[in-house]
Amino acid sequence: MSTQPETPAPTEEPAPVTPTPRTPGPGADVRGDTGGAGGAGAEGAGAGGGTEDAGDSAGELAEDGSGAGSDAGGAPAGEGDGEGSVGDLAEGDAPVSGEGGVPAAGEGDAAGKAQLSEAAAELAAQRVERERIARRKAEREQAIEAGTKLSGKAADLLAAVRAVESGQKPAATVFAAPEPAPRPAAPEPVRVPRPTPAEAPAPGAVDSVRRVLGEGGAPDTLAPQVAAALGEDAGERLRADPWLLLRVSGVRPEQADGFARALLGAACAPDDERRGRAVTGWLLEQAAVAGHTVLEMPTLLTALGRQGVPDPEEAVQNAVAEAEALVFEDALDPTAPRPAPGQESTNENENDDGDNNDDEGEGEGEERPVRVLVGLERYALAEESLADGLARLINSVPKGDGSADAWERAADSARGSAAELLRAVGTGALVLHTGGEASLVEPATLLRTATGAGLRAWAAAHTDAGRDRFARLLADDAAASVATVAGLLTGAEGPGRDADGAFALDLLVVLDAPQLDVEGAALLVESLPDGARLVLAGDPGVLWSAGPGRVFADLLAARVCPQISSRVPDPGPLGELVSGIGVGELNQVEAPGKEVVIVPVRDAGEAVHRTVQLVADSVPRAIGVPTEETQVITPGHGGAAGTRALNAALKERLNPGPGRFGGFDPGDRVAHSPAPGRTVTGTVVKADAEGLHLTCAGGAVVVVAKERVERDVRHGWAITAHQAAGARWPAVVVVLPGDAAQVLNRPWVYTAFGRAERHLSVVHGVEQALARAVGEVPAKPRTTRLPVLLAPQVPATVG
Repeated sequence: MSTQPETPAPTEEPAPVTPTPRTPGPGADVRGDTGGAGGAGAEGAGAGGGTEDAGDSAGELAEDGSGAGSDAGGAPAGEGDGEGSVGDLAEGDAPVSGEGGVPAAGEGDAAGKAQLSEAAAELAAQRVERERIARRKAEREQAIEAGTKLSGKAADLLAAVRAVESGQKPAATVFAAPEPAPRPAAPEPVRVPRPTPAEAPAPGAVDSVRRVLGEGGAPDTLAPQVAAALGEDAGERLRADPWLLLRVSGVRPEQADGFARALLGAACAPDDERRGRAVTGWLLEQAAVAGHTVLEMPTLLTALGRQGVPDPEEAVQNAVAEAEALVFEDALDPTAPRPAPGQESTNENENDDGDNNDDEGEGEGEERPVRVLVGLERYALAEESLADGLARLINSVPKGDGSADAWERAADSARGSAAELLRAVGTGALVLHTGGEASLVEPATLLRTATGAGLRAWAAAHTDAGRDRFARLLADDAAASVATVAGLLTGAEGPGRDADGAFALDLLVVLDAPQLDVEGAALLVESLPDGARLVLAGDPGVLWSAGPGRVFADLLAARVCPQISSRVPDPGPLGELVSGIGVGELNQVEAPGKEVVIVPVRDAGEAVHRTVQLVADSVPRAIGVPTEETQVITPGHGGAAGTRALNAALKERLNPGPGRFGGFDPGDRVAHSPAPGRTVTGTVVKADAEGLHLTCAGGAVVVVAKERVERDVRHGWAITAHQAAGARWPAVVVVLPGDAAQVLNRPWVYTAFGRAERHLSVVHGVEQALARAVGEVPAKPRTTRLPVLLAPQVPATVG
């Protein structure tokens, strides 16, 4: 790997130094500010101040540490202190000083002020004072934006909810995790798909909830979310059980406790049965945010104790009795696939000597050890449905589609692992295919072969960019048979459905299979007709799905169907680098064409400056990749070098403007999240009464309704690795500020580095933490049931 810093050549005019903003201004990402209207200056940060503790503990369950260190108002103060310069700058670049790369107050204009006469100074001071008075008068006269004038408990609660809704950070969790470094960068939030109400809550229900919220001191702007979560009688339900407020994303138990005390008075107690049930459900939701479909009972009981529930076992029993949670007992049968690492049973019934291999019936009256699991009905039943659907496919006979000899002849005409894939699909209904980007040629060969044999064959990718990339690889009539998973499920793309509601196809190849969560996978499998073939293809080294479950990894571990490992390597220095990371090695690679460049930085301010320099100047000039085809990837949204700070700096350099369309201007690059777990990059075209108009992958025009812009759209010059999964760009700049060291792991690095097609720049500020993350920090385990559910239906007979 080349370690030579990339230093831009001198130009006629020195490149402007872009300071790291303290808070988002009018042109910054509107989603990064939960404070005062506009988010200007220090005044805009007040409303977010009460949620800092929640951000510090948020996301401890997530495999990438999601949520740690996020704050609702923007970049944490005090990070990335400058030292008068940013190190290896281009000739003519101005030095940066002050906190976080921002010029210290008065530095830039001290000399000029010294030249002012006393009269001029007095006039300037009066002018500033008049402007301040006029601004305060205008603020008193204008309509108050919902939530901006709240203070105390109500402001804290509203800030926490808005932070989660906007994707700034996930809801907080309380499960044990490694001690974070002081003020770590906020890793990307992992959002769990939630059911969307069929229609907006009735106005009467919202009004009744608003009254109850007011009585409890909670912001009435939460009324629509509460009404949507609780139904038509939401007001009465909330008054009878104030802890139901925990059903709103972003609300923490201590905030719900304060609301309950205000409503119930002396009747509010820690041992209240309603509190125990609500906290149990809240903890299971946090587990789903982190990717677990269920929790082991001891883990849940410990977490309940940390939340001050006096009798955790009774709380779980009450939640089960009210059908708010489900309990499962999975036998630890040695003939069944073992749970993934970290999921081993801690059940007291397990033999202390570890000898659990007794034959059936041996030891009269002795029960086989089990692990007791608790989960929410939604995810637990989705996983059971997925297991049943997969077993149906595996045990069914593929539809008549020509003789086996035809598949064999096709395999004979192919080579290597492509031939193995064709043979496996010719004889089986479910096949797993693993490999990197170059291995996509093998699913492409399969799709062409199946289409040529008269099968109704389709492929589905995770993102629009992935769909278009695979279609270009096909480059023939079969290219029309490529869709996205979301488009396939909604019917917007794909072959449509038959009279029975099943997909009208015989073969489905799902690309980016590691991005499937249990709900999406269950919907796909349930929609496949009997006798159809399913091929799940993907790179097992990338980050797992944003939603709960680890479907692809669980199926690989269960070994219930053929698994074909591609032997097509990713080419060039980038392929060599990423392949090494996949096996835990951060190798030095030769990069004669500057395919890989390391840019060392000393602090977050320098990281932001060098990132802007690379995107705007160095990569287009030295590599030949235009700015619009270069993507920045960073570990989190918060922090001094998170997506909010980077996007503000990149916008100032690349597309400055007032942000007149809800914080956006025409030409802004954005990241649009049409559904939780899906991100589409695009560009702002215009805004009108319909909403914000974007052009996205493939030239598609998307209109985001005005009321959804704040929630679904953020600036997209810089995104997180989870948002980037499934897409690739000609050039990628990965930013690793020093405060990200504690949240890096091998899948994150593998995913981020693997998004580059031609060039990768690494803005490197984590020193030895990068090599340590690659070599020693695997993905954080997720607790799931899929292998155990499949075991009795499909014996693990595949070697």
